[in-house]
Amino acid sequence: MDPVGVRREQLREFLRGRRARITPDQVGLPAAGRRRTPGLRREEVAVLAGVGVSWYTWLEQGRDITVSGEVLDAVAAALRLDATERGHLYVLAGLNPPCRAGDSGTEVTAETRNLLDAWGTRPAVLRDRYWTVLAYNDAARAVFDYDGPGHNCLITYFTNPRYLAMKQMWAHGAPAVVAAYRADSATCPGDPGFEAVVTELAKRSPEFAALWARHDVGAAAQAVNALHHPHAGELHFDTTTLTLADRPDQHVVLYNPRPDTGTADALDRLRLASPA
Repeated sequence: MDPVGVRREQLREFLRGRRARITPDQVGLPAAGRRRTPGLRREEVAVLAGVGVSWYTWLEQGRDITVSGEVLDAVAAALRLDATERGHLYVLAGLNPPCRAGDSGTEVTAETRNLLDAWGTRPAVLRDRYWTVLAYNDAARAVFDYDGPGHNCLITYFTNPRYLAMKQMWAHGAPAVVAAYRADSATCPGDPGFEAVVTELAKRSPEFAALWARHDVGAAAQAVNALHHPHAGELHFDTTTLTLADRPDQHVVLYNPRPDTGTADALDRLRLASPA
């Protein structure tokens, strides 16, 4: 079976399963009449969602019909889907999953803090979907001069003298950084959090404004990150971004010293020079 056919079959089974787990009394409907199957009938879901019975039947049958986010949201509400199930419904229906705004807030779990600290003498940072720093380890504090949460990684890249001092490396990396941020922001169109970062940085950095106007997009893949530390000198890192499975709006960025650049030794010297 082709991928579209598989997806439609999965949509059919998913909707049937969600419908079967809800009883009429749970949604305020009379349970009159003899029922051959558990849960709600298709026409009852259609009424609850405010859509036509034929349209919902075609949706559940996996037919090739036009769907919209608004209608899928109504179906999700009728079937009492949680955020993860709602996103799954979008995917099976052939739409991009909705932005799950405000999933986790600024809360940082003890397990995530332990992960950051376990990265040892190498910098590790936890950021949210807007690239705003939520937490970091001691190495990140020393390398990036962090003095508390709230720093935005995109703004820092375009305004921190430690990055800007590495002119050639900075200019090489800037287009990819902006392209990755645009790709991330596209998952939540119109999100004021992304818009606030872009608006602020465009006022502070003409270089960013010019790159943003290009509308380039790119993946936030592994990249080389370079900066000049006032005490440790030039530092070069391979960076890897990991998304937390249970908090998809939070991302751990791990900085690993790039081989043959002297960065690992410089970090050791920086650690020894830092007050205990």
